[in-house]
Amino acid sequence: MLSDRARIHVQAGRGGDGCMSFRREAGVPMGGPDGGDGGRGGDVILLCDDSLRDLQFFRRSARFKARKGGNGEGKQRHGADGEDLIIRVPPGTVVELEDGTRHDLVVPGQRAILAKGGGGARGNKHFATPTRQAPRFAEKALPGHEGWVELHLKLLADVGLVGLPNAGKSSLLSRITAAQPKIAGYPFTTLTPVLGTIQSDDRQLVIADIPGLIEGASDGAGLGHDFLAHVERTRLLVHVLDLAPLDGSDPFDNHATIEQELASHDARLAGLPRILALSKSDLVTEEDADAAEELWREQLGPDVPIVRTSSATGNGLDDLKKALLQHVPVTPPVEIADIDDLAEHRVFRPARPRGFVVEAIDEGVFKVIGEGVDRLVARYDVENEEAMAFLETRLRSIGVIRALDEAGFESGDDVEIGGIVFELDAS
Repeated sequence: MLSDRARIHVQAGRGGDGCMSFRREAGVPMGGPDGGDGGRGGDVILLCDDSLRDLQFFRRSARFKARKGGNGEGKQRHGADGEDLIIRVPPGTVVELEDGTRHDLVVPGQRAILAKGGGGARGNKHFATPTRQAPRFAEKALPGHEGWVELHLKLLADVGLVGLPNAGKSSLLSRITAAQPKIAGYPFTTLTPVLGTIQSDDRQLVIADIPGLIEGASDGAGLGHDFLAHVERTRLLVHVLDLAPLDGSDPFDNHATIEQELASHDARLAGLPRILALSKSDLVTEEDADAAEELWREQLGPDVPIVRTSSATGNGLDDLKKALLQHVPVTPPVEIADIDDLAEHRVFRPARPRGFVVEAIDEGVFKVIGEGVDRLVARYDVENEEAMAFLETRLRSIGVIRALDEAGFESGDDVEIGGIVFELDAS
């Protein structure tokens, strides 16, 4: 069974902590800080892999965590970077992050970063200055990003077979390709798309049997959105129409229903090339089949090829394969052509929010809100006086102290940043 949807949780690796260390060796007159830096945490990366065909793997595993970076050590020994976690998905996967960012992976080798690892923290060697020659603090590492990710697979098929339930699509696919879809004499036999291929001397086409559509599918009736999504990337549609519907419905009404649902779902589908396959021709007389074909040629005009087929007798199947090889455009789909300039090392990086705001919470209590300042404060030990003095310098340099002063802050007032409350002596 094709698995075309998954929801996974990803967590990038935490960075490594910086080290506070001092060089103390006998016979070495010049000591001083020598704490090494921590390594960066590993990223969680999605990789488009042409060897995969669906999202079945994610039914067994839904949580992915990259490795953390190594901690720094004395003698300026730096921690190792955490190994990136590569998650492989099939071509045609659409990725949606919690912040609404979307990535469309259609080219093998294409990558997208789902969660960025925490940066490595600096050791105390970095904070030595002529006036602060023995810094007794180092940075703490930050956690990597994490969150839930939605994966949706839209098949990269050249041809989509569409039509009402029980129109004969599965039987047709099983006869013109080596695919083995479930076939039965009742509607909705096919519950998930099935792929097959036909091949000539110089071309190979992938054909998708799209589960039967019903009226209202574009509005979500039945499993409409799930099914229609798989025809979005096709380059040609074969509308399979039953010449002798068991329910006695009018084939012209049936045809109009499907075409309306396709156009309502995506205007591009309305402009795709079409082939009309009049299926189950063995169930009507030759005269009725001829008359029906003539009526459809008058209805659709010369631009839509019409092929009478019978999966039971094999009538018209070779003609249909020839029509497919002839009418499917040779150029790649729009989605692939649009990103063809992207190298396989192209990486998508969502931008981080910048800036901050200051709020007066109570008398003598202020709150600074902003992802950047939250991450800055999280790097330092608020119980360490030297670290707090350095942090105050950083807050002053990025304008936080000035913003606090404008909000009525006085030296000694409490400040909350990133859930941490501390007294700030910014005189």
